Amino acid sequence: MGFFKPNIEKMEAERDVKGLIKALKDKESDVRWGAAVALGMTGDTRAVEPLIQALKDEHKQVRAYAAMALGEIKDARVVEPLTQARKGEDEVVRFHAAVALGMTGDTRAVGPLIQALKDEDEAVRWIAAGALGHIGDAKAVEPLTKALKDKKKNVREEAAKALGKIGDARVVEPLTKSLEDRNKDVRKAAKEALRKVKRRLKQREAKNGLE
Repeated sequence: MGFFKPNIEKMEAERDVKGLIKALKDKESDVRWGAAVALGMTGDTRAVEPLIQALKDEHKQVRAYAAMALGEIKDARVVEPLTQARKGEDEVVRFHAAVALGMTGDTRAVGPLIQALKDEDEAVRWIAAGALGHIGDAKAVEPLTKALKDKKKNVREEAAKALGKIGDARVVEPLTKSLEDRNKDVRKAAKEALRKVKRRLKQREAKNGLE
């Protein structure tokens, strides 16, 4: 039977989206997740609905790669299903869904990602902080400020970096406090974030003064 296994690499090279969509229903899980990855690489919006269905696959690896593929495509339809996937039981799928939500750059993803900052899994909290920094919405300032006190240093570090990217004046005080964090990497991230924020605020003041 292996002779008839779909050639995912060939279909991806030929941008055979229809063939890859069909492969999402193959009986072999490695074919299904390979098809999901390839569809994400194509960026073709025809794959959105089939990939949303793949978020319900019995294998977590297929669900995880389907989530990532949806993030790559960046279609308005993907935010809600990715939000639901982020609420799933498996931390691997929640992680990939959080990554994908950040990749969309859609401000509708901010709420779900803020919720992900409270996830029981450290990696999910860490990636959620980074995703919020990527989107750059000021609504994330307060939740990210709270994340500066997370018990895991990776989360605190990423929260500091994210606050630096958002650049809101409210982040100066909490980032200043993080300069005293017990972990040197967090202190370094906070210092760099503060530098970025203060530079941005000065530029904003200078611009307002010229208007």
